[in-house]
Parts: sequence; structure tokens; C-alpha cells
Amino acid sequence: MRKIIKYVIADILRNKIVIAYTAFLLVMSLSVFMLEDNASKGLLSLLNIILLIVPLVSIVFSTIYIYNSSEFIELLVSQPLKRKTIWLSLFSGLAGSLSLSFFVGAGIPILIYQASPTGIMMLLTGLLLSVVFVSIAILASVTTRDKAKGIGKVILLWLYFSILFDGLILFLLFQFADYPLENAMVAVSAFNPIDLSRILILLQMDVSALMGYTGAIFRNFFGTQSGIILAICVLLLWAITPLWLSLRRFITKDL
Repeated sequence: MRKIIKYVIADILRNKIVIAYTAFLLVMSLSVFMLEDNASKGLLSLLNIILLIVPLVSIVFSTIYIYNSSEFIELLVSQPLKRKTIWLSLFSGLAGSLSLSFFVGAGIPILIYQASPTGIMMLLTGLLLSVVFVSIAILASVTTRDKAKGIGKVILLWLYFSILFDGLILFLLFQFADYPLENAMVAVSAFNPIDLSRILILLQMDVSALMGYTGAIFRNFFGTQSGIILAICVLLLWAITPLWLSLRRFITKDL
């Protein structure tokens, strides 16, 4: 398992797309912090970049990598290796390399310019988002044989989590404006890892007042230590559940 992980990480870190992804995050992070006179404003500007670019690259690149590695996977399966070991090694290699790219591109500038609790929270959520969307990507790739359909599926998933989910929530809030739905929004936010990450970071930045009464509800729940731990556990669940489902499918799949 260790040899497979080392091979996957070395192969991915040499990939031009991953190098460009790391360089893009590094340039954007340094530019944001250097242009802003206040490091906190720099974090707020960097937030939107992380919540859009990190999930997109993680889910699309991981899906393409799994499809392009189909012959390599078949070769490993033909060897006296457990399928569980092969699949977990591929996931660990993908998650580890993309997390390392994020840390180098965005994490190091954050630690240099804003090594505060807010900066640490942004770094942690960025790493968790990388792992979460790698997990979702391998589930999509193992359940869809056709490469074009698989890539289309993960792009739609990214659009849903990044854009459509917020639109649906706003539509429901508008349709049921006469009902007290603020408490329900706390539970609904758990169904979107990107929204959950955004809430955690915004509450650390003390800008929840801009979110109105709902922001006060979020602060009362996620602003406490137990609320933060619960939110991180939910993000970890988002990473573990798709991985477990994909592993069950891969073990029984006819390659």
C-alpha cells in the first residue's frame, strides 16, 4: 500500500495541471495579501477563491485521473493484492497530493501573513474540502463507466454544491418566508460541505452580522467549541461516506 501511495503521489505531483494549480493558488494568495492593507480583508478575498477553485480542481482532476489510470488499476487487480488496498491507496495518493498542493499554494501564504485562528480555520477547511471532493470524485468515477458521463456528472455536482444549492435555499426561504426556518437552515447547511466551510470561516471573521438574523442563529450554534467540532465531524463524514460507498462498489465491480 505504501509503494502504491508513493507512486501515485509522485506521478500526480509531476502533472502539469497540479503544478499550474499550485502556482495559481500561490500567486493569487500572495497577490491578495500584498494588495490589501489589512490581512483580514485579504482572507475574505481569498475565501471566494478557495471555495470555488479548490473543489472544482479536486473533483475534476481526481475523476480524470481515475479514468486515465484504468489500465494501471487493472494491472494492480491482476496482482495478489486486495482490492481494498488498491482503492484506498489511490484515494490516499490523490487526497495527499492535492492537499499538499493546496498547502503549498494557499496554506503557506496564510501562515505567513495571517497565522490567526481565522487563518488556521481557512487552512483546515481548505484541506478538508480537497479530501471531500476527491472522495466524491472517486465515487462518481467508479459508478459510471463512460468517461464523458463521469466528468459531466462531477461538473454538475460541483455546480450544485457551489451555485445551485444556494439558489434552492433562497427559493425555499422566499416561498416559506412566513415560517421560522432559521433553525432549519443550520441542519440544511450540513448537506453542503462548501456552505458549511463558508459559515465556519465567516463566523471566525466576525462578519456574521452581515448575514442578518440567520447569522445570529449560526453564531449561536457554530460559534461554540462544540458547534465547531460538530461541523468538522460533518465535513469528515462527507469525506468518509463517499469513500466507503465507492470502496464497496469497487470490490464487487467487474473490471
